Order: sequence, then structure tokens, then C-alpha cells
Amino acid sequence: MPQKRIKFPVGFWKGIAQLGITAQDVVRKAHLPLTIIKEQAVTNDQYFAIWQAYSDLMDDTAEGIIKLASGFETTLYPPTVLATYHARDYRDALHRMARYKRMCPPEALRITEKKDHCIIELAWSDNVQAGPPMLIGITLAFLLELGRRGTGQPLAAKSVEFSQSMGDVQVLESYFGCRVKTCGTSNRLILERKDLDRPFESYNAELLEILTPVLDQSLEAEQSNRSIKEMVKWITKRSLSGGRPNIQIIANELGMSGRTLQRRLKDEGTSFNDLLTQVRHEMAREFLTDLKLDLKEVAFLLGYEDYNSFFRAFRHWEGDTPSNWRDDHRETESKI
Repeated sequence: MPQKRIKFPVGFWKGIAQLGITAQDVVRKAHLPLTIIKEQAVTNDQYFAIWQAYSDLMDDTAEGIIKLASGFETTLYPPTVLATYHARDYRDALHRMARYKRMCPPEALRITEKKDHCIIELAWSDNVQAGPPMLIGITLAFLLELGRRGTGQPLAAKSVEFSQSMGDVQVLESYFGCRVKTCGTSNRLILERKDLDRPFESYNAELLEILTPVLDQSLEAEQSNRSIKEMVKWITKRSLSGGRPNIQIIANELGMSGRTLQRRLKDEGTSFNDLLTQVRHEMAREFLTDLKLDLKEVAFLLGYEDYNSFFRAFRHWEGDTPSNWRDDHRETESKI
């Protein structure tokens, strides 16, 4: 099956040129044809290769993240990002970003507001491995940069976590204005919830009236090419960690009522509970192959309130305990 193509922003090439790196340098480093510079869309593999090549050309991952995020000119933003930069306030901008990210996989954003903070988690589309550290870092750094530029205030994050090593952590902590954890279990940016209410100086109602209908139409066209079942599984996978998503949460993200979503899933011969079970089963097998995660962490990442609930579910799926399944899988892998 051919890989889904990702729209690649032309502004990226102009942005790295401002850092003294040519598009040709990046493409050669990525071992891709020079003609790709003129392409409007690339495959997942090409997309990741370009970001990894940019990272390889920088002295340090953290330095590369900050230079591009802070130095990228607003005039180079694609329409999907302009719609966030000219939003009413920071909250509106972030939710627009999460919404329009669905048109540009493989990245996806999940936004959760709790008490005095807002958690933004980065996830990946189905069948896509995590992207290179540079891409992950740029994505989270840009979300903070968006708030700083829009509000005109030197906003700081509450905390930042990356699942991989990111180079000079002190450089990142200086930029984000908070503690940065690397080699963790997730990629997430935590903001002060009160900052989301800050109005954007760059708010432009007239421009949004032009951009929003066009982007929404493009998003609807994108979603119409995927079955409701596929979209629900995709959104559920990135919404599990730390809690069980309900059908209304998924329906809201898809822009429909819970009752409509139930009917659409029934028409495709399934239900939300069936898909939630499938997703948990698939992800359980994936997480258990990662030996850095203990069993309680796996249960948490799957949205279970306690380990015993996960234990019973996994035994029902596999006819074995999570620990035995992991041991058997490890033995099998060692023989390959």
C-alpha cells in the first residue's frame, strides 16, 4: 500500500536558509532526489528523513530546535498556521492547531485542561513510528513560540517532557523557561492554564473569515477519504494516556454529536466500545515490547484506573498474563 503523502511547507526551505543551510544540503544529507525540493507533498519516510538531515547538519539537536522555532518568520507560515496566529486568543490558537494538524499527518496533538494547567501531548498516526527528536522538539517549541508571538508576552511553560534525548537540555530549559525532562514516556508541553485566556495581538477576524471555511472544507474532504472507524481508532489511540476517552470526546473532535457517531459506527458494523477494546489490545502488545515501561505504566498509558483492570483485560485477550506474555515475546525476539 502506498504511503500517505504529507504536505510539506515551502517556508521550511526558506527558514533553514536563514540559518545558513541550503535545501540542497538537507536533501543530499537525507539521500533524496533534489527534485523533492519542488514537491508539495512527501511520504512519511521522506518527511522524517528531511527532519533528521536538518538535525544532522546542526551541531546540537536543542540548538537546531530553538534556532528554527524562534527564527522562523511569520510571513513564511502556511495557511493552516496563519489561522492559528490570527486566532482570538491562545486557547483558540491551540485548538485550531490541533484541528488542522489532522490535515498534515503523521503528527497529532491532544489538548487537556486540568485545574491550573494545560497539557498538550504529541502523538503519531496509525502505523507510524515516532518521528526524529528534532521534529518532536520543533513541534512543541513552536506551540510555545505561537503563544509568545500572538500575545506579545514572554510566556514560559510549566514543564516539558520528551521521550528521546534532545541534546543540550540547558539550552532547551532556557528557551522554555522551565524544567525539561528527556528520555521520558511521552512528548508533552504543560502550560499555565491562565495563559490560554490571553488575547492575541495578531487577532484578525477578517482574515479568519476567509481562511476558516476554506480550511474546514479541506479538512472535511480529508476526513471523507477515511472511514469513521479508522478516524475513531486514530483519535482514541492518542487520547488514552491517563484516562478513558468517552464517545462524546471523540465525537466533539470529529465535529459531530455522540448519537451521530454511534449511528455512523453502527453502519460500519462496529461500536465505540468495540473499537476502544481493539485499540487497547493493539497498544498493549506494542507497549509490552518496550522493556523500559513497567507494567503499571503500561496500564496507565492504556487509560486503566488500576493495574488489576488491565491484568484481567489482557488475560481475556491473550489467555496469558502481561508479564508472561512479555517474557515469551522477549525470548522469541532473542532467537530471531
